[in-house]
Amino acid sequence: MSEEYERELGVDTEKLKEVGIELDKSKRSGTFLLEDQETKTFASFFEGVEVMSIRDAMKKYDWVKNYFWKLLDRNQDEYTREADTEDVNGYFIRALPGAKVEIPVEACLYLKKAEKQKVHNIVVAEENSELNIISGCTSHPGVTGMHIGLSEFFVKKDAKLSFTMIHSWEPTIEVRPRTAIHIDEGGSFISNYILLNPVKLVQTYPTAYLEKDARVVFNSVIVALEGSTIDSGSRAVLRGENSSAEIVSRAISKGGKVIARGHIIGDAPEVKGHLECKGLMLSENGLIHAIPELEAKYPNVELSHEAAIGKIAEEEIFYLMSRGLSKDEATSAIVRGFMEIEIKGLPDPLKEAIDRTIEMAEKDLL
Repeated sequence: MSEEYERELGVDTEKLKEVGIELDKSKRSGTFLLEDQETKTFASFFEGVEVMSIRDAMKKYDWVKNYFWKLLDRNQDEYTREADTEDVNGYFIRALPGAKVEIPVEACLYLKKAEKQKVHNIVVAEENSELNIISGCTSHPGVTGMHIGLSEFFVKKDAKLSFTMIHSWEPTIEVRPRTAIHIDEGGSFISNYILLNPVKLVQTYPTAYLEKDARVVFNSVIVALEGSTIDSGSRAVLRGENSSAEIVSRAISKGGKVIARGHIIGDAPEVKGHLECKGLMLSENGLIHAIPELEAKYPNVELSHEAAIGKIAEEEIFYLMSRGLSKDEATSAIVRGFMEIEIKGLPDPLKEAIDRTIEMAEKDLL
């Protein structure tokens, strides 16, 4: 990225790099950058994908309005109602039918000076398409405020969509995403959520609705440092035969509070779901509260969950030290291994962005 381009955008590009945003068309198939309520830049570098602001999409396509509030309820809570205003902005990303967009589209939501950033995003993966998105959400150093992000995802028949969201906020920011996903017959949706830096509050609970033979995977890696409260989880409603869901979370508390939720509803026959929540306590002052829920409405469903919270085992540290590592190196290796989640089918650029984010956060956990 050139210095001239950086000055033109007027954002802290180091903060953008922390959340995987490159602003480099050679590494992305599209880009979008929203500062407060203003679209700073957007572009598509691949003919099979459309990227623009939601305001521009509403002007270009009359049918876009049919996707607004189709999955989310504008009266869900005070935050959805507050974001239901004329000045709301956000991104519109669409993979055209049959398009295979392996190189990720990037979308950055940047809170610079506004007291509240109100966002409504629409993502559509049309029939038999493949789309990968990396969304980096961050704030300008020293800013205080709230981010309200509404997102509605539509995965059409036999389409595949992977969505990796990396958050890096200031310790004074409150973040309240509201997300819903509809996955049509044979479609799949992979969600990866990474939060490793201090934040005042995050409260999010995305819900996926699955039709016949659809699949959803929710992965999350969360670190709560002192002063941070993270109330995070995922819900999957399996309402089509042979649909499946997997929810995997890794939570680390170093003085902060984590509520790790998970809910799978078997609302059709022959569905499968699994919840896995693991917590690691690195401080006596923190809290991890795991709340797994399974709900079956038919006898022939397979739903399971496992949850475990603990500290780093001394014998693991001693073993690694016996292999030549220092205590800090051994601790770092254990923490790094705990945060790693194997995500099948994820393109290399998204894997690299996740790995890079975890590497940058390691030093704060020792």
